[in-house]
Amino acid sequence: MDVGVEISRLIELMPASGRMYCKLVSGPQQSSVIVAKLPRPGQDIRPISINFTQWQHLSQPQRDLLLLQSVVWLTGIRWFKLNLYQGLVGVGGVATLLEMFQTNAAGMLVMGGLTTAAAAQIWRKNRSHEMVQIADEQAVRVAQRRGYTQSEAIQALISAIETVAQLEGRSLSLNETLRCQHLRSINPILTNP
Repeated sequence: MDVGVEISRLIELMPASGRMYCKLVSGPQQSSVIVAKLPRPGQDIRPISINFTQWQHLSQPQRDLLLLQSVVWLTGIRWFKLNLYQGLVGVGGVATLLEMFQTNAAGMLVMGGLTTAAAAQIWRKNRSHEMVQIADEQAVRVAQRRGYTQSEAIQALISAIETVAQLEGRSLSLNETLRCQHLRSINPILTNP
């Protein structure tokens, strides 16, 4: 497999937002087939590292859906989208600073705790199983715009999840099993293996 040609093909496959924010990098030494880490707040470029030695053992539809799922998940993470928890972090941060200037230890502790709790909730939400399932569903929709039928896209993503576990020499994790079950529930034509 020519890595440069494959990267160019994958870049063309990505939605426009993925091309802006995601960067494909080769990770020949990594044990995982594809790695997309949760980006830090404010991180503009979100790398997706691919072990192309293992990547070539996947079919093209499997590779396409794995990449689309990673891109959709990464571009769906919004650290600064205004909602309750982001508002609490902002208010809590400002209140903590005010309490620091007033040297109010109890106020600093309370406001710091509020800020930390809200920030932890944002972190958990972005790493949650629901976010991954939403990314799976959106990857299937993007694949449909790229010429796949819904059944083909779902089957390719399910088989990609299962094949990646085999290539990495491990069994499916609970999260991966739940993802496969969820994808099968979207398209009842697919049956359990």
